[in-house]
Amino acid sequence: MPKISTRGQILPSSPIRNLMPYARAAKKKGIHIHHLNIGQPDIQTPPQALEAIRKMDSKIVAYGPSEGQYSLRETVANYYQKFQIHIKPEDVFVTTGASEAILFALFSCFEQGDEIIIPEPFYANYIGFSQISDINIRAISTDISNGFQLPPVEEFEAMIGPKTRAIFLCNPGNPTGQLYDETALAKLAELILKHDLFLIVDEVYREFCYDGKFKSVLNFPELKNHVVVLDSISKVFSSCGARIGYLVTQNPELQKIVPKLAQMRLCPPALGQILAEACNSNVDQYLDPVKAKYDARRQKLHERLSTIPGVQCYMPRAAFYNMVGLPVEDAAHFCRWMLSDFSYRGETVMMAPGNGFYFNRELGKNQVRIAFVLGVEKLDRAMDCLEHALLSGSYAKVETTTSLSVDKLMP
Repeated sequence: MPKISTRGQILPSSPIRNLMPYARAAKKKGIHIHHLNIGQPDIQTPPQALEAIRKMDSKIVAYGPSEGQYSLRETVANYYQKFQIHIKPEDVFVTTGASEAILFALFSCFEQGDEIIIPEPFYANYIGFSQISDINIRAISTDISNGFQLPPVEEFEAMIGPKTRAIFLCNPGNPTGQLYDETALAKLAELILKHDLFLIVDEVYREFCYDGKFKSVLNFPELKNHVVVLDSISKVFSSCGARIGYLVTQNPELQKIVPKLAQMRLCPPALGQILAEACNSNVDQYLDPVKAKYDARRQKLHERLSTIPGVQCYMPRAAFYNMVGLPVEDAAHFCRWMLSDFSYRGETVMMAPGNGFYFNRELGKNQVRIAFVLGVEKLDRAMDCLEHALLSGSYAKVETTTSLSVDKLMP
């Protein structure tokens, strides 16, 4: 048998998806699972967007421009004006989800062996994308005790070395739900200019800010040639399967490179672009009630978690995630046990083990990421399951008799 690549062997499995075999087995036993492990909204996709797909009158789903349909790029540029961001359609590149936008950014901004500084915990796929791009991550740790606030700029500067090429943020944050304010971003902007670095920011959750006002790095004109913003319709318009994202940059050199990468995959999804363009009509009319629903879920989750002894939690300021500390030694083992051996009234909860969102895997071992993407009533029932699992003593007995190893969780 031919030898497979080392690159493939060292890629980490997704902490969001790698427990799915246990979930499928639980469902076969008739157990209802509350999926809080993945950021798949239960909110309806904008009706006018679905209608635009139905009304498509083309007889052929043909190739389109590699950079994306110009009408969509123009629509996105106009949408950004609501945040006092003034960009041209030519600054917007349509990608196959934000995932491709991440890859385009890494391939465009880095040489092999360069370093990137990222506050952890962060979206787990950043690790895999960096590895296949041959880029070295330097993680700067944040802490659950203060809601994972952005570390002081001095800590970032202490990590900058000769191979540092960029700082990478997710704001608002996945998996933490944190929101970086304008003051913190302004200090970071000064550091970016001082060391002539790129600032890559995943702003996918910009519409879901509850405590505080969102500030884009595109609002800093002095960073015009340094900023790369990643965006997507997946979460904000509940259109994860459309696979439409954006890379936004005003850097003229990057604007020459990104199209070459885009040409290699020919074009972004044609049907997804039709849907995406229609999503951007009546944006606030659609999003205002959606945001209210998420806010109610956020408050319900915090209310319930705050009453469970031993649970460490905080009120997330944005997005629809919460990193939560549990009174267990190994949250990955606990998450598996919740699927394979536990149920309460015929139900259980699926969560994402927290250490998969850390580059330093010794961190976050007792944490889980909870996505509050279910309605308040379902979220309440999910918390009933979690509370019973933690307080019944059933898992405590398992924990004292089982060798806890994350490696054993891999299907």
